[in-house]
Amino acid sequence: MLRDRRMPTFKFKRQFVIDPYIVDFVCLERRLIIEADGSHHAENVYDVRRDAFLRSQGFSVLRFWNNDILENIGGVFDAIYAELTSPHPPKPAAWAPPSPARGEGLGESNA
Repeated sequence: MLRDRRMPTFKFKRQFVIDPYIVDFVCLERRLIIEADGSHHAENVYDVRRDAFLRSQGFSVLRFWNNDILENIGGVFDAIYAELTSPHPPKPAAWAPPSPARGEGLGESNA
């Protein structure tokens, strides 16, 4: 469902390197990673660290079990599309405190 632009208006790359990791699918425009996993990924400490790193790089990560993909493709498609079309929070750089050197965050003084 993610190949050949089958997801309306969004392009996904398969087996994409986000050093030091390789992700199953990524939409770079929306910074969304899709992982299709087997049961060996259940409660996997490596995956927790990996996802934390990817999120620190500004990506969202959605994981789907292989049986969900095979048995509920419509639900998986809807979940991915909802994530792609929902408003996203600002990038981490936008969370930085204002910079007085750039004239940001300076209130009017009563002097």
